[in-house]
Amino acid sequence: MKLATVSKGGQQLFGALTERGFIDLGARFKGRCLNLTELLEKNMLTEAQSLCDDAAADLPLEGLVYLPPLARRDLRVFALGWSYRDHQTETGKEAPAFPSVFTKFGSTLVGHQQPLIKPAVSDTFDYEGEVALIIGKGGRNIPEKDGLSHIAAFSILMDGSCREWQKHSVTTGKNFDASSSFGPCIVTRDEIPDHGAMVLTTRLNGSVMQHSAFANMVWDLGYLVNYLSTMCELRPGDVISTGTPSGVGARRNPPVFMKVGDTLEVEVTGIGQLTNKIQ
Repeated sequence: MKLATVSKGGQQLFGALTERGFIDLGARFKGRCLNLTELLEKNMLTEAQSLCDDAAADLPLEGLVYLPPLARRDLRVFALGWSYRDHQTETGKEAPAFPSVFTKFGSTLVGHQQPLIKPAVSDTFDYEGEVALIIGKGGRNIPEKDGLSHIAAFSILMDGSCREWQKHSVTTGKNFDASSSFGPCIVTRDEIPDHGAMVLTTRLNGSVMQHSAFANMVWDLGYLVNYLSTMCELRPGDVISTGTPSGVGARRNPPVFMKVGDTLEVEVTGIGQLTNKIQ
């Protein structure tokens, strides 16, 4: 399933994106499940699939306003740095012995086709296209061999980065309000049986800036779940953003940064395309 959170007429809805249109799962669950986070917490993916099978669409896809799929201000995003070898090389970093992890706030994220806000204090607003993992089953000290089974879905996250503020700290450089995007949907793991075959492409104003197979990401997914769950309990709806490949603007000669009026697209095969204009 491709699951999304959208707004129609000012009302927030969650449901499935299909070739037939948008299927409103909130209406079908009749109050038993209020959002996609609850859908994961209550282990209702199988029931959701059965409700969608052959169901007539409730809304056309045209005209939907996309919100971040897990539209929560308290969303937990565990984000990785330097997790592709080619990005390690372009930044001059040695391969880290362990994942380099930082956190992003839910307030940094906007949905598909919503404006990204270029921070007025930054002239080095950079793009980082990433594949995101969505935790479906929580736990603490999850064995590496079981880690993949705790991932319910995949999505796309664009980690907007203010490079000069990253010199202050990673937290400040990565957490300006509405500077990153997430979506357009989450795609359940059964629809992507070979996750290594996914290909990520980032385009700025139509020009390809990043292009890499997800298989080039150095960390095994089961290991990432094990590593993070050793630090803290993972919860359904947590997001692990798996880092960006080479081609970021700061490492180009000359550097290329996002400007007001630009259009950024991050496409991942099997998931879709996340598109935002810079405002």
